[in-house]
Amino acid sequence: MTATIRRAANADAPALAELGSTTFIESFGQLYVPHDLQAFLDESHTLEAYAKVLANPKYALWIALRDGRAIGYAQAGPCGLPHEDVQPGDGELKRLYLLKSEQNGGVGRALFEQALAWLERDGPRTLWISVWSENLGAQRFYGRYGFEFAGEYDFIVGEQRDREFIYRRHPRTG
Repeated sequence: MTATIRRAANADAPALAELGSTTFIESFGQLYVPHDLQAFLDESHTLEAYAKVLANPKYALWIALRDGRAIGYAQAGPCGLPHEDVQPGDGELKRLYLLKSEQNGGVGRALFEQALAWLERDGPRTLWISVWSENLGAQRFYGRYGFEFAGEYDFIVGEQRDREFIYRRHPRTG
């Protein structure tokens, strides 16, 4: 059965919090000691954290469902990455999370394209993405959409610092 993608609503906050924690653990959980991982999840993937984002009109989330079950989501909003070239009005794909069992089936691409379209709804602008330095598949994926390496920073999870790459796509015209 195909997945359904729709704009997330306030009622989706519990599903997004669970999905955010599950997908983060699936993808990155092995990198962290338990207390660092839990501290990050308690800060970034709570019901309250998602409710706050869903209530903010500067952000948008899309949720992918299969048979009524949340399998992935994308989050977009104003760029908050620590790069000297970021300008007011720049957009950022904040998250693109998909259950491992659902990857490579086109759902991630569809979520990503929804987020890009929303980010450029008022016209072309510079877009940013951050990605773990060792996530080569995601880096290739973003490259296919015109994103190029622009720098790096430390992504903090608990007391651990990970090398995170910053990718940028300049405004497309025509």
